[in-house]
Amino acid sequence: MSDWLEVVRQVEPLEDVALDAPLVKQMARRANNAGPSRINFYTPTFKAYASSEISGCGKTAWPAVSITGGDCKLACDHCKAKILEPMIPAHTPQDLWRVVHEQIDLGAQGMLLTGGSNHRNEVEYAPYYATIRRIKEIFPAFKIALHTALVDLDIARRMEDAGIDVAMMDVIGAQDTITQVYHLRRSVDDFERSLEYLVATEMKIVPHIVLGLHYGHFLGEWHALDIVKRHRPDALVLVVVMPHYAPQDRPFATPDAHEVGHFFLDASAAMIDTPLLLGCARPAGRVKSQIDAYAVMAGLNGIAHPADGMVELAARLGREVRVTPACCSIAVGDEVMAVDAKDAGLQVDVQKVIEFERARRRPLDIKIVRAEELAR
Repeated sequence: MSDWLEVVRQVEPLEDVALDAPLVKQMARRANNAGPSRINFYTPTFKAYASSEISGCGKTAWPAVSITGGDCKLACDHCKAKILEPMIPAHTPQDLWRVVHEQIDLGAQGMLLTGGSNHRNEVEYAPYYATIRRIKEIFPAFKIALHTALVDLDIARRMEDAGIDVAMMDVIGAQDTITQVYHLRRSVDDFERSLEYLVATEMKIVPHIVLGLHYGHFLGEWHALDIVKRHRPDALVLVVVMPHYAPQDRPFATPDAHEVGHFFLDASAAMIDTPLLLGCARPAGRVKSQIDAYAVMAGLNGIAHPADGMVELAARLGREVRVTPACCSIAVGDEVMAVDAKDAGLQVDVQKVIEFERARRRPLDIKIVRAEELAR
């Protein structure tokens, strides 16, 4: 078993990134026992292995649509409903019908459909089910991923009957987080029951766990992982809280990257036969490099928009590397669809990755001209 810390130091952007040595050893030991695995990266900058340049990369492949516009009754402390504001509003079923036609004309492959919650953390989709069914009948290849919030069995079945392809929900494992961050009078059991009802349908179920959701600290994440493990969804997406809109009186700390790494290792061990993905949302800067390095070493199956050096690190560690040159909306689409295509991404080999990454980071040879030379 090679010294993984030494391997990390060979990757130039990671030379000064502090990692927990005992944790890295645990990850190396587990990888040695499990054997090599494939990892998918979704990055708009890795063009050396693309069949063509990415052009017109915007948010048209997987647009996000909100049936409530920017309104949400809960106004949770980590987002204050601001996450809904950039989304395309569809306040009525007629609006949704029009929006879908417009987006398909722009090249959309699918959409993320969501909306603000009522005071019980339910998104009131009932008036939209007939329109969703009609959309799926006329455009069967158009995928619809729905943020469900909390549901009962009847609602889950109505979503299935409407033709929803993917159902997503956040799983929260701590009552204090539900009460304090979400301002919600529901229980952890309500979240587990919702997941149970969803997996009883034929929809693809992709729950999310938000790490550091309790004001930047871990509280119920391991309990949430236990809940997800019990119900065997199609994939699990992990994201790290990015509380841009947190109130000043309840600020969020930046989650500890090493604790995030420990969670990655436990999640990878718990969800052996389930795709485990690191979504787009996570803090920027050096902590992102730490988080992403741990994701690579812990054996996660996919990473959206990896930090610099991650492709090289995965290749050096012997993982089968596949790269999809993708804008954000395509990465999100593959994320919610669980990256289950065997031919997803472009396969690359270790030496080409290393050569490309080094060439990309090589400083430019700039000739310095003195002022007196310019005056001649």
